Amino acid sequence: MTDVPSEEVPGRPLSASRAVRLESFGGPEFLVVREVPVPEAGPGQVRVRVTAAGLNPMDWFMTADADTASRFGLTLPTGFGTDYAGVVDQVGAGVTGFARGDRVYGGALSRAVADFVVVDATGNTPANEVHHTPDGVDDRTAATLTIAGRTASAALAVVAPGPGDTVLIGGAGGGVGVFAVQLARIAGARVIGTGSAASADYLRELGAEPVAYGDGLEDRVRALAPAGITAAIDLFGTETAHAARTLGVPDARITTIAAQIDGIAPANGANAAPGALEELADLVATGRLRVPIAATFPIEQIRSAVELQSGRRVKGKVVIDL
Repeated sequence: MTDVPSEEVPGRPLSASRAVRLESFGGPEFLVVREVPVPEAGPGQVRVRVTAAGLNPMDWFMTADADTASRFGLTLPTGFGTDYAGVVDQVGAGVTGFARGDRVYGGALSRAVADFVVVDATGNTPANEVHHTPDGVDDRTAATLTIAGRTASAALAVVAPGPGDTVLIGGAGGGVGVFAVQLARIAGARVIGTGSAASADYLRELGAEPVAYGDGLEDRVRALAPAGITAAIDLFGTETAHAARTLGVPDARITTIAAQIDGIAPANGANAAPGALEELADLVATGRLRVPIAATFPIEQIRSAVELQSGRRVKGKVVIDL
């Protein structure tokens, strides 16, 4: 193990660190910040001093109740959050490819909102992974990539948009939508994105043509695309998927991420293609993809951050600064 004394978190001794904990399953009101021992990197692991942690709907969904938590292997007490970015400050025995001081990002399932996380150096799932942060990608942005970026990549792989396609994306302004819209545009497709009237300008900035969700969606889409749409990604529920079916899109070119519909293949970020996350980071580094940060909060305001994020009206990503 590379056991060089780590930099202290400003104003805090290295013998203790902060971590968000849930001691009862439920909503944001059950989130607390606790002093916890600093974890140690074991063989094959690295310890990361976290500087930013991005929030996702799955964070509060999977800790809402005991039955849901058990599906993800979580028991009380548990941490919170999965996406992180920071700096390697301890390297376990046998690790190659990472050194103390390397800027990194990745996933640590339900434990990312903490001063330190320990992850496997060769892990390659959103639950336990670490990647080098490219130059040109700041830590806040890097901390938004793992869950939402992988999910968007997996969704696009299902419908395979390209030049000549017109893709309808439901929930286009949300955390996954900001990636899905831009990736579809990069692939050469025209994008129509559903959202509220207040989000129209924001969707245009992302590269989508806005359309209001709700009753009459099919008619509004027909007016925008008289020649029809050829693919659809529903990032919120089932409205967009059902509208796409009504508009003649075959099931093979429709996908969902938050609901199951018979005959339609759902997309799951855990099944994203190898290298998908690194490709996203490179797109950010080269300026081809941007990640709007809607709000940032200190760890002490975790409840307010989750309340904002779980309202599902945020344009972009919510990040915790550590």
